[in-house]
Amino acid sequence: MALRKIVEQGEECLTKVCRPVTEFNPHLHELLDDLAETLEEANGAGLAAPQVGVLRRVCLVMDDESGEYIELVNPEIIAQSGEQTGLEGCLSVPGKWGIVTRPSHVRVRAQDRNGDWFEVEGDGLTARCFCHEIEHLDGHLYTEHIDRFLTEEELREYLEKEEQEEREGE
Repeated sequence: MALRKIVEQGEECLTKVCRPVTEFNPHLHELLDDLAETLEEANGAGLAAPQVGVLRRVCLVMDDESGEYIELVNPEIIAQSGEQTGLEGCLSVPGKWGIVTRPSHVRVRAQDRNGDWFEVEGDGLTARCFCHEIEHLDGHLYTEHIDRFLTEEELREYLEKEEQEEREGE
């Protein structure tokens, strides 16, 4: 396994539609392992292959409940419902945050590292991550969904408000 460099907004690879994976071989396994190591090092919630310069339909999403990575090869969203609006950032847009509305529940069909098809569902943050990472595979960034980036003060206020709501909900 190896850490890969995360490319940042402005790099052409982030605007390209990725090609499907057709060969499930050691190269794919190495990419998935490298994505996991890079994501862990960056302390992110998800990472897509184009974010490390690889134009293949591969991404990882952190399952918010288990804390485990979900490997998604050739993923597609097959069902979604509800709505959530919340804070979103991206490892390819470091230090910037915006407010994005996404589905609150998402079902994804994908292949695993061996080519076997499976379906997985997620709510809340996991659903948000599925949408965010799969958009990367089509050459899109979350910045297309925001009116503007939050200022540092707005971000601090948003996080404080969210923390207070969590305390009140307990």
